[in-house]
Amino acid sequence: MSDTARGRSPKRANGAREAEILDHLQQADTALTPGEVAERLGGELTYNSVVTILTRMHTKGLLTRTPRGRAYAYAPVTDDAGFAARRMHTVLEERPDREAVLARFADTLSDTDADLLRQLLAAEQDSDR
Repeated sequence: MSDTARGRSPKRANGAREAEILDHLQQADTALTPGEVAERLGGELTYNSVVTILTRMHTKGLLTRTPRGRAYAYAPVTDDAGFAARRMHTVLEERPDREAVLARFADTLSDTDADLLRQLLAAEQDSDR
């Protein structure tokens, strides 16, 4: 019998669940406890499943946690743009030829994005002086 026939939502990949939970945490005005996250998910996951996912995300460095009552409250370490930048940095760190990776990346940028990147790099150089 399938999960949907048993009245459960279909099984989703862990990455999809993490992304969904991260989205809820980013939209929140404050850090959330596992119970609050489970509530925002509409009962799709058990409390224990939410705790497990939040703990794994904390271990990966995606979330901070602070004690709140008998539980922890979790918050993202950065915003969506910050997470994208972290992923880009990780990819760059994993490759032996950084110059080739950066050159290929720059070659694929639109003129608008290339101009924006130049402006950002120039501003960064100016702030270092």
